Amino acid sequence: RGGTILKTARCDEFKTAKGREVAYETMTKEGIDALVVIGGDGSLTGANIFAKEYNIPIVGMPGTIDNDLNGTDVTIGYDTALNTIMDAVDKIRDTATSHERLFFIEVMGRDCGYLALNSAIAAGAEAAIIPEISIEKDQLAELIEQGFRKSKNSSLVLVTESEITGGALKLAERVKNEYPQYDVRVSILGHLQRGGAPSAQDRILASRMGVAAIQAFLEDQRNVMIGIRENEIVYVPFQRAIKKEREISEELLEVLRISSI
Repeated sequence: RGGTILKTARCDEFKTAKGREVAYETMTKEGIDALVVIGGDGSLTGANIFAKEYNIPIVGMPGTIDNDLNGTDVTIGYDTALNTIMDAVDKIRDTATSHERLFFIEVMGRDCGYLALNSAIAAGAEAAIIPEISIEKDQLAELIEQGFRKSKNSSLVLVTESEITGGALKLAERVKNEYPQYDVRVSILGHLQRGGAPSAQDRILASRMGVAAIQAFLEDQRNVMIGIRENEIVYVPFQRAIKKEREISEELLEVLRISSI
């Protein structure tokens, strides 16, 4: 099953020095002398600060569906979310084709477009609107039209939820106003992407990284995230892992461009 047995959540108190002091006192009281932190850039940023303040051995594991951490090819949860999105988009294609509609499908990812980009490739969508790449109005119109020209009788555009992209609702409204010939619909997948049984790839990845985290402690590694590069386990310093703006793959952008023609 999905979710977390730890029942963890965001903690604003931990963002303060006083909150971290309370956390350290609790660890001392419970006899905890090391931490494995599983999460995304927010969790690992907090872990990095905590480790420096109290000299605690901490090893991170990349757990985020956004796949937005540097130093690792993939994060735990990303593949499961990708498969969930692909399944949903396949179903949306059925109804879009039946009624000859244009769908804007919003997925998570915030400042990173990997979910939208790879979902678009996997599901045969016409375009992906992501924060890393700006698309002009005439380019968007051409991408949309491609879907109808290819005898699909429909067009699907994956959109990352982001202030930069504007999100699916704003894009759909813009297209409705400027291109009234299209029958436009919006589907926001939302928290559907955060649930469900993990894929086989995610189960294996989490197991490998869990073993590697313990091995890191035995090797006296600290303040590092467990990553995987070219299918090999690597140790990534926190500072590098949480560096903003992971670059999008030019190869994947080209694959989407060619496959959507």
